[in-house]
Amino acid sequence: MIKEKEQLRISKLGHTWILDFDGTLVEHNGYKTGNDKFLPGAKEFLQSIPKDDYVLILTARERAAQKQTEKFLIENDIKYNQILFEMPMGERILINDDKPSGLRCAYAITPTRNQGLESLDVVMDENL
Repeated sequence: MIKEKEQLRISKLGHTWILDFDGTLVEHNGYKTGNDKFLPGAKEFLQSIPKDDYVLILTARERAAQKQTEKFLIENDIKYNQILFEMPMGERILINDDKPSGLRCAYAITPTRNQGLESLDVVMDENL
């Protein structure tokens, strides 16, 4: 089944990206059975993030997987600012205020596990 494209319209301001790793960017638990593998569209999505934006990756992976995980990201030329390991496996909750101008300052995109990000279209909107 082909998922309909979801469009995320964001401003030209700097952004903070908070991204889950397993099941969102790479195959869930793939590192346990071999090597990490990007899900469809995930590598391209990561490489399209503006260089001055802040990228925080969250993962429930044990700290013992840190070197392997960071090596994978470096080998694939993925820019990130921080990766946090051993995060709880439950919901990730982001609470942020909107700007007085009306700019919405928090979004949640929840792709189906292991489906990748091909259905996400991020658009920089000059009018926001």
